[in-house]
Amino acid sequence: MPVKVSVVIPVYNPGKYIDPCIDSLLRQTLPAGEFEVLFVNDGSTDDTRERLEKLAGEHPHFRVITIPNSGWPGKPRNIGVDEAKGEYVQFVDQDDYLASGALQRLYDMGHRNGSDIVIGKVASNFRGVPHGVFKKNREKCTLHDAPLYDSLTPHKMFRTEFLRENGIAYPEGKRRLEDQLYMMQAYFPAKVVSILGNYTCYYYSRRDDGQNAGSAKIVPSGYYGNLREVLDVVVDNTEPGEFRDMLLRRFYRVEMLGRLSEPAVLKYAPEYLDEMCDAVQGLATDFMDDGVHDGLGPVLRLRSTLLRNNDRQGLVRISRFAASVKAAARLEGFAWRPDGRIDLTISGRLVHGEDQRPLTLLRRDGRYFLHPDITEGLLPDGELLDVTDDMAGFSAELSLRNRETAVEWSCPASFTARVEELGDDVCEVVLHGSGQVGSEAVTGRGRVSRGFWDVWVPLRGLGLVRKARLGADRAPEVDAACLPALLGSPARAVIPYFTDPHGNITLDVARRAKKLAEYLEGRPLQRSPGGFELRLDLFTTDGTGPSPTTLVLSPADGAGGSSHQLRTTLRPTDGRAHLTVPDRAPGVPAGTWKLAVRLDGDKNPAFHLCDVTVAKNGRITLPASLPAIDPGIMLGITSRRRKAKLRRALRTVGGPIVRRLPAKSRKRARRLAARFTG
Repeated sequence: MPVKVSVVIPVYNPGKYIDPCIDSLLRQTLPAGEFEVLFVNDGSTDDTRERLEKLAGEHPHFRVITIPNSGWPGKPRNIGVDEAKGEYVQFVDQDDYLASGALQRLYDMGHRNGSDIVIGKVASNFRGVPHGVFKKNREKCTLHDAPLYDSLTPHKMFRTEFLRENGIAYPEGKRRLEDQLYMMQAYFPAKVVSILGNYTCYYYSRRDDGQNAGSAKIVPSGYYGNLREVLDVVVDNTEPGEFRDMLLRRFYRVEMLGRLSEPAVLKYAPEYLDEMCDAVQGLATDFMDDGVHDGLGPVLRLRSTLLRNNDRQGLVRISRFAASVKAAARLEGFAWRPDGRIDLTISGRLVHGEDQRPLTLLRRDGRYFLHPDITEGLLPDGELLDVTDDMAGFSAELSLRNRETAVEWSCPASFTARVEELGDDVCEVVLHGSGQVGSEAVTGRGRVSRGFWDVWVPLRGLGLVRKARLGADRAPEVDAACLPALLGSPARAVIPYFTDPHGNITLDVARRAKKLAEYLEGRPLQRSPGGFELRLDLFTTDGTGPSPTTLVLSPADGAGGSSHQLRTTLRPTDGRAHLTVPDRAPGVPAGTWKLAVRLDGDKNPAFHLCDVTVAKNGRITLPASLPAIDPGIMLGITSRRRKAKLRRALRTVGGPIVRRLPAKSRKRARRLAARFTG
């Protein structure tokens, strides 16, 4: 059988940190006969070789290639590509791991599009992730129409012949930014790049010994000498103009000005700051002209100006200010939607300083300037930083992030930036908007995994990006609207709650830790007029599946004695969970009993509903003191149930007759039935 994918993994003394990687490869949904794993052992000095060879003996699609130590991943990766038998090559690092469906999904996308490169969504609990790259699936794109330059790590799937035909190979030996050089050399000739944005394929994991690749302190002269090679690739493959400026600006913003920004620059020793500035200034002079500079956001433009002016202490001062800038978000409203998503109404702004003052602007003659208190001492006396043309750059987004796996999903949201006056021509920009978060469908991928999902609001403005957790600042009415829910089929608990002590909103999906009983305590309980149905303040949708559960009858006097259990079902009814109480409890002695329901499994305490009376014949009577379900709601429920019962009867009795009628008569009969059943 042809090999579809060759997974290439450079290995050097990985110890326990390779275990998740190996486990993920053994769990791939792509059949073992359709992919191979090439461990390129870079002269490990521990028991790695023996361990991997034993593994290869147990799994024929695993191979081990041992080479003398080269000191860096470049040579092992090149050897892996040379040895690969697969149509595609997937690079993986020894301390990372793949999702179980990663190889299958990436290969399928690449194969159907004839892709040269396939990029899968990544997650990381310690390094930045370019979430903008993964906002949607892209079947076919290139460097010209997608932000590929934001994803320069090599942990992607490459068409093997594409790499070989274009001579794309790693520089060998110990060096920096070899991944960026490799990726830019690959992006330019790539005719088709595909992006799988709705499935998290690759997981970067923080090592508890702090030895992740790239964690070592950089030597500025070597680092920026290597960056020069990357910039040369950009210049050699582009013409002067906007496209080249956009690509160069990415490196200026991240690798150059980013290294002279908070928090790193605030920790530099004076001599190290000088080394960094000397190295960056040389590159900036050679590559970053006014076209690159002018396209930066205001704060980055100010940093660039300070660098050009060789004002090194100014770079430290602006970084100290920028380090104090935070995003502030207020939760104005919370409401469950009929489709099971949550409508959130939000306002957000950028603030700064210990007292979280608004990030203010000054308005003069119809133009906007960064407030002079911020730029004082950074610009010549009387000069202001004009940000008028940058006002359209204020924006906000909404996302859900899994606290444990670091998987993040962008959620639909819309925000409007408004300039709000603070007096004396001073103003601030406030973002007002709304969005939806949900557990049952995100980015077209279906249900999110079990776990804690935090709600984040990323804010952009003036060239700064800051993220705020949502919920600590909220309107008073939000708490009452924040109902627990049963959603999906099979039904699972989704509990929005506010963290302690910070008060940020989190969704506990599928009872990761929170219990329904705790969050229903004190909420309304209603009964049907007939007295055999209870309406819980537990949100549901029409698509929520029925949830079998258990009622518990316990002695009301607390004097001990046996409890009794009755099986029942929670059903979605007009936006809430309804619980049917059996009319009789056979074998239960007459008297008053406490009625509870097991909402959180048999191992957790049952949720107390009310006290009930059991007659000698076992008949259960709910207390008349319970408030009745609203008559309007009950009328709608009764009508829908009556129609559903009629539909079932018509199907059972009339179905066989209708099916024997001529086609025209069948249509007429079905239209007539629809008039009565809705």
